[in-house]
Amino acid sequence: MKNIAIITARGGSKRIPRKNIKDFLGKPILAYSIEAAIKCGMFDEVMVSTDDEEIAEIARKYGAKVPFFRSEKTSNDFATTNDVLLEVIDEYEKRGEKFDYGVCIYPTAPFVTGERVKDALEKFIESGADSLIPVVQFSYPPKRAMVIRDERLVFEYPEFMDSRSQDLEKEYHDVGQFYCFKTEAYKKNKKLMLGNILPYVIDEMEVQDIDTESDWKIAEIKYRQLHL
Repeated sequence: MKNIAIITARGGSKRIPRKNIKDFLGKPILAYSIEAAIKCGMFDEVMVSTDDEEIAEIARKYGAKVPFFRSEKTSNDFATTNDVLLEVIDEYEKRGEKFDYGVCIYPTAPFVTGERVKDALEKFIESGADSLIPVVQFSYPPKRAMVIRDERLVFEYPEFMDSRSQDLEKEYHDVGQFYCFKTEAYKKNKKLMLGNILPYVIDEMEVQDIDTESDWKIAEIKYRQLHL
């Protein structure tokens, strides 16, 4: 059994310039993802997929491989994670290397640890699922959502207007940190979120979208609480 960790780190981030290598509590944020993959101890290859020489240099410094650069197609603003992963798998296969399982780790995921990735990957392999998606429960039930229409506030789902939140089914969303996948199933489905998906529930304290400078500061506060 061969496993690969693919860390996706494009150079052209817009909302936070150079986001993937911006300093996060003393080191480039990308370093946390690389270190988690290496400490996991379950990968035959830990690689960074990038189009950027500076990112590649930092990736190598922290122990990842950058055996090739992204194509122009997967380097633009419209390329998806699925596009990138499929290209990486295809390029390795052209070089005669095949992997049974893969884990995609985002470069701005400092809450991901080697222990977490190892636990998720072991559970995933044992399950026989096509993919594993880490999720977190919505802090407030989406079925109690309100929207503004014609300048007035209305319930989007009026049938749940009087429902108690504790009586509603729990709902979850993708945390955007990492994904496990069975390579052959992924090549067939061509999407992470298709097929037989195993959920992996993460606590809200360990989850933070990092899309703005405010998000970045909140992530640093949470990280200090958890690890420093």
